[in-house]
Amino acid sequence: MAELAYEDIKVGDDASITRTITEAHIVIFAGLTGDMNPLHVDAEYAAKSMFGERIAHGMLVAGLISAVLGTDLPGPNSIYLGQDLKFTAPVKIGDTLTVTATVTEKRDDKRIIKLRTTATNQRGEMVVDGSAVIKKAAR
Repeated sequence: MAELAYEDIKVGDDASITRTITEAHIVIFAGLTGDMNPLHVDAEYAAKSMFGERIAHGMLVAGLISAVLGTDLPGPNSIYLGQDLKFTAPVKIGDTLTVTATVTEKRDDKRIIKLRTTATNQRGEMVVDGSAVIKKAAR
C-alpha cells in the first residue's frame, strides 16, 4: 500500500471502500469484542425488536471507517486522534456499505487532517455520519 505524503493530501480528497456485511462479520466481531447484544446475535430476539431482524454492531461499521483512514486516506503513518459518529440507520446482514472519508481541513503546523466520514448502504441511505481527526506523522 502506498503512503501519501502529508503535503500531497488536499482538502476535498476522498477515498472509499465497499464491503457487504455478512453473518461471519457479525459473529467474529461479537466474539472479538464480547458484545453479545441479542440485537446482533440472536435472530429470535431481534425478530421481536423494532428492527425486525438482526443488525450489525455500529462499531463494526466504524471499523470500516478505520480501514479507509489507515490504508487509503490519509493512509499508512497516520495516527487516529479522534472520531465522532452518528448512527443514522441500521445495517443488516447482506447490506453493502460504501464507506468514504473526505478531507475537510488541514492544519499544517501540527500535520493534523480532519475528514468527514460516512457510510451509505446499497440504497444510498446514510447509515453513519461523522468526522475523524488524524495526525500524519513525519517520516
